[in-house]
Amino acid sequence: MCICMLLYLPNILLTKNSGHSPLSISVFFCHAANKTNKTKNRTLPRHILLPQTDDIYRALCMHCGFGSLNAQRILLSIQCLFATTLSIGYYTRLSSIASWLLYLSLTLRNTWLNFILDRYFHYLLFYSMFLPSLDEVWSVNAYLRQRNQQQPSPSLKYQSYGKNRTTKTIISPAIIALKLQILWIYMDAGYGKYSDPLQGWSFHADPLPALDTYARHTLGAQYLYTLLGPFGLRLMTPTVVYAELGCPIVALLGSWLGWHKVVQVAVALICSLHVGIALTVRNTVLLSLVACVAWAVYLPPSLFGHEESGKQQKQQRQQQNAIIKMITNKYDLLTLITIAVFVSGSVWFETIAKQCDQSMEHIWSTLLHNRWNVFVGAEEYVTWEIAPGKLADGSVVDIWSKSDNINWNMPGSGAPCTSTSRPGRWRSYPYLAELEGEEGQVLWDYLCYEWDSEHGVLDGTAEEKKLLKFNFFMLQADVLPEMWFSPTRKRLIHSHVCPGVDIGMESDIVDNTAGGNYSFLTEEL
Repeated sequence: MCICMLLYLPNILLTKNSGHSPLSISVFFCHAANKTNKTKNRTLPRHILLPQTDDIYRALCMHCGFGSLNAQRILLSIQCLFATTLSIGYYTRLSSIASWLLYLSLTLRNTWLNFILDRYFHYLLFYSMFLPSLDEVWSVNAYLRQRNQQQPSPSLKYQSYGKNRTTKTIISPAIIALKLQILWIYMDAGYGKYSDPLQGWSFHADPLPALDTYARHTLGAQYLYTLLGPFGLRLMTPTVVYAELGCPIVALLGSWLGWHKVVQVAVALICSLHVGIALTVRNTVLLSLVACVAWAVYLPPSLFGHEESGKQQKQQRQQQNAIIKMITNKYDLLTLITIAVFVSGSVWFETIAKQCDQSMEHIWSTLLHNRWNVFVGAEEYVTWEIAPGKLADGSVVDIWSKSDNINWNMPGSGAPCTSTSRPGRWRSYPYLAELEGEEGQVLWDYLCYEWDSEHGVLDGTAEEKKLLKFNFFMLQADVLPEMWFSPTRKRLIHSHVCPGVDIGMESDIVDNTAGGNYSFLTEEL
């Protein structure tokens, strides 16, 4: 789990951008029309969010208790501190508990931006709180213990003989639960692809197999397409489903029966799948790395020391056949009860929970959501965004890509994604476009504030660059065979007038860019 935290730390830091950009999920679209950083000037402002939540929600969401940006910075610094201590193996139990609570609190501050990557961190951090203490090796605690000439903790059955070391598999409710959780993740994801009504992940997918539609937006995907061609990608597509459904079962059985070589092969296959996804599917690098980290719990002890003898393996199997003995340990009993309650809650939430229990008023959708059926069908089209905006000097710019030119073409070399200009959590901005009322007003006002603050408007040095209004467009292009895309079509998501601007006094501005005439008021190409 220390490896997990090495990925967890940059995940927090990646949400921090320079200048006045969002610092974390909790203040993702921080609106500050002035420099007072008042609570009412936040996306999902607290005076709107808190009345919609119950007492449990408000108690667990520490980030909801503060409205100032400085308070959010302090909480983020504490979160990074605990992520660092868990990464280096210093007070790992305390660090894992604090990291899970802070991550849960951070997610609750803005549940609109809670996706599959957040669920991965949520569950890995949760189970890390109950895993046996493994900080005796490769950690600060191990160094301090060795310096003080103390003996290793009995929780880790580890022996060292000079350069030769032997290790022994540890059995605990948390390890078993984590392995079953990994099994469920891939069963849910694999079955979703297998049962796709359009059969996008089958050899007979029509018109294109899923792998052909997803793996085309990166340099690695283009090399893969050159090597395999359309038919090769069609052949490879079903193997993703086979790997997701087969490898977890093989790894679990191999772990139970002590077949270490079999487990190694299964882990290598599933990790190679994720590496391939990271190289060929856009915006999946961090998700793929975290998915690989989860499989570390399956690694057999022979990777880190001498393989157990036949007698030791026999003793291990006898121990596995008597797992009930675990409850004689008070800590394991407490762990078993806690995890059982947590798993039961997930089953309740996914099966019989009422719709009101799944609303944002409660914590259950964030705490207990345990579905992983993503990428279940072939991608029919790709999307990207632009936001032409009119400035006080009459010029029209793209405030989304922060460019002086309006370009309706697909960005990059066939990579239509927001990350070409807006990395990190900014890619999720369009998902919030349906917010209405004061929530939506604050959301869109932030783009006005961001532009003005970055171009010297707020400090009075370049008032002619003040943003008056903008349109936010989602552009789409259908995925076609042989790495082609259809002509671009556009959809207006939102028209917005910035605070303090009288739109009745503004005249239409025509900008000749991208091979056509652009009218800000009529939204014509």
